Amino acid sequence: MTIRILQFGTTGQLARELLGQAKDFDVEITALSRAEADFADPQAAVRRLAQGEYDLVVLAAAYTAVDLAESERDLAFTVNAETPGAIALALRDDGPALVQVSTDYVFAGDKGAPYVESDATAPLNVYGASKLEGERRILAACPRALILRTSWVVSSHGKNFVKTMLRTAGEGRALKVVDDQFGRPTAARDLARFILSQAGRLATAKTGDPVFGVHHFANAGEVTWKGFADGVFAIALGKDAPVVASGSTADWPAPAKRPMRGTLDTGQLERTFGVTLRPWREAVAEIVAELQSEERSAA
Repeated sequence: MTIRILQFGTTGQLARELLGQAKDFDVEITALSRAEADFADPQAAVRRLAQGEYDLVVLAAAYTAVDLAESERDLAFTVNAETPGAIALALRDDGPALVQVSTDYVFAGDKGAPYVESDATAPLNVYGASKLEGERRILAACPRALILRTSWVVSSHGKNFVKTMLRTAGEGRALKVVDDQFGRPTAARDLARFILSQAGRLATAKTGDPVFGVHHFANAGEVTWKGFADGVFAIALGKDAPVVASGSTADWPAPAKRPMRGTLDTGQLERTFGVTLRPWREAVAEIVAELQSEERSAA
């Protein structure tokens, strides 16, 4: 059975990977751009639900400007909480299941160990608070909802850490990267393929099935941002990798406070869905190879 997916969002890293990877799965995606369903207008998004029959709704649209959110609190909460909550409320009990992507920023980062799904949340910034409120509204309204908390998302698309590091190194600039924040990188492609691979199961699962609720998704391996940068350069440049100096969070004051160790434990998801998440270095090697291929083609 082909699974009919309504996808909100077309330009973000996850949205683009969902569309790009769909050909490998028995799914049919109807993707809505911001012009077609602006998450700044909750009712506009809700109205689109009534314009077709779907098996699964994927929310791949979000407000992700972490620092800007400190001064745009109302907009961040509308896009990340009010609109997702309104969509969840509009879904019938026997209607399509819902997938929402959340963040490690719902945690304070002071646990001293990786976070499991049941750990207390305590976001340090507006962005994290808006995503947490979105989780709460969705779970309260829609029993057949899957919340996927993820972290440090990268891909060959858009703006992300891997592309920024490679561009900076290519410009010959000195490199200094934070070495006191820990997390787990996530390839948007891996997240997209997971969602697509589970679309049939989610679409047919009943209320109370353990596939629903909150789960953590990230590629395997904890690392600091500097360690992440070193890994990217080792993969992309080998023996020609530049030296990266260690920096501290205090070296780059920012409007939004970040968790120092928001590392996600993915054991629950791996057990529930019967999957093994690959190491982040393997996933990043695929991204780097794609970027280098694009560069050669452009040249």
